[in-house]
Amino acid sequence: MYDCTRNYINGQWVESSAATTSDIINPANGKPIGKVSLGTAADVDQAVAAARTAFAEYSQWTIEQRLDLLEKIVEAYKARWNDIGDAISAEMGAPLPFAQKAQAGSGLGHFKATIAALKEMKTEEKVGYSTVLKEPIGVCGLITPWNWPINQVTCKVAPALAAGCTMVLKPSEIAPIDAMIFAEVLDAAGVPAGVFNLVQGDGPGVGAAMSAHPGIDMMSFTGSTRAGVLVAKAAADTVKRVAQELGGKSANIILEGAPLREAVESGTHGMFHNSGQSCNAPSRMLVPQDHYEEAVAIAAEVAENTIVGDPADEGTHIGPVISEAQYRKIQGLIEKGIEEGAHIAAGGPGKPEGLETGYYVRPTVFRDVNNDMTIAREEIFGPVLCMIPYSTLDEAIAIANDTEYGLSGYVYGANAEEAMAVARRMRTGMVHLNGAPNDVNAPFGGYKQSGNGREWGAHGIEDFLEVKAVMGAA
Repeated sequence: MYDCTRNYINGQWVESSAATTSDIINPANGKPIGKVSLGTAADVDQAVAAARTAFAEYSQWTIEQRLDLLEKIVEAYKARWNDIGDAISAEMGAPLPFAQKAQAGSGLGHFKATIAALKEMKTEEKVGYSTVLKEPIGVCGLITPWNWPINQVTCKVAPALAAGCTMVLKPSEIAPIDAMIFAEVLDAAGVPAGVFNLVQGDGPGVGAAMSAHPGIDMMSFTGSTRAGVLVAKAAADTVKRVAQELGGKSANIILEGAPLREAVESGTHGMFHNSGQSCNAPSRMLVPQDHYEEAVAIAAEVAENTIVGDPADEGTHIGPVISEAQYRKIQGLIEKGIEEGAHIAAGGPGKPEGLETGYYVRPTVFRDVNNDMTIAREEIFGPVLCMIPYSTLDEAIAIANDTEYGLSGYVYGANAEEAMAVARRMRTGMVHLNGAPNDVNAPFGGYKQSGNGREWGAHGIEDFLEVKAVMGAA
């Protein structure tokens, strides 16, 4: 059983002031695997005080000192890689090989990308007769989600450390174990006391206290758009910077002339990846009308061949979704799709055969979807693909952009030049061409209600910096 009832504050593991705890549930079987404390504003006060004290010294570290610290963290992380992967598989249901390679591996990737970016970063430049300085913003509040837990922790912590900031992290109370292990990694690497602090808890108890805290200079939040609005409102009274990575309903435009089977298989696998629990998932597949029936058949074939099972079982492609609440939400949206006139090409309501225990969802492909349907507009956050036909390229781009979100987009064409021309017209923060994967060196973030600010690589560090102009110093 995992014990996440203590906080890591000022370089020490300390008891939470919380009187209540919550069970950590393994979504593969619905059984508890540990407990997490539901922290309080008093815990936040203690962590912020430690971070503010540490900032005075840590903010003055040279880039060389910070690089040395980041390198030590990389080595300490490698020593706990398997522990982190095991924890992620247990707490959020990722198949073990995927949890080890992709989920745990992403954390190391972000530290390496941050190190490379910091080596190239200029924190001083001459402009006119002035010197422009880039300095750490201060104490940062970091709130991270459960779907890519260590990925989101590290893509905030690594650039904050690189920038010279100190911080308070609140991981998801649903998947808090990997963050606890990560705190042990930072401790082993010699991160100075107070620079990194971890407070376990939920949004109302800890997240709200962090967002409104006058001692926190910046909030970096990843999660739902609804929760992001609450963070921004709570932060407004203290006029702190708020960086947000929120929801998405990303369109995947398959162009006339694209290799159809390759494009549809790539997009469908991408949608089911991580059980559909990715904010940038290609959830709306747009296909030329003349090729629609063939594309639906290919997507349905992929769905039917996707193995859903226990994360510990060899051969499992996707595991359960995170919780009973999420399972019910997905089932409700599948039923809503049927009610509104979309048709099931594969999958559908209920659990896969033989998986009645745990929060398993059948990989589902909807056909005959139009962009006004609920399933085409709301973020389902499960392995559910919506297939929409289009007649002209202009219509496809209009459908793609007709959403309150703007996180990611996907284009599959006969060549990269053709796909790039379409990418330029998409109102999203990112676009993947012809199946290209994520790039940890490139900025990650979105337009519209998908958030603001950018994470990953050099842009991720920039989010944690203030700009100071010193006139007459040039």
